[in-house]
Amino acid sequence: MNCAIRKRLSSIAQVLLSPPLESIGLRELRQNASELVRRAEQGEELLVTVAGRPAAVLGPAPAHPTTWRRYSEVKAVFAGPADADWEADRALVDNELRDPW
Repeated sequence: MNCAIRKRLSSIAQVLLSPPLESIGLRELRQNASELVRRAEQGEELLVTVAGRPAAVLGPAPAHPTTWRRYSEVKAVFAGPADADWEADRALVDNELRDPW
């Protein structure tokens, strides 16, 4: 089975097997935003509805790495050859500053 199909089926199965989300209306979200965001921060997912229709899911933000990396860890990003067209492209830049508004 194709890897993409397997991933898709896995995500569909996860949705079907997961417990239903608590549904909150847009008015309730506006009135209790602080409390609902705190619940989302703690890992809870809430289904936001507009006129009874699902509109969004409020949940925890994805975790992002917050640590700095050493140059030795990222130097491969800069290891490629220099851009051969750099000087020609740089010569095309208009160095005049002007207010666009």
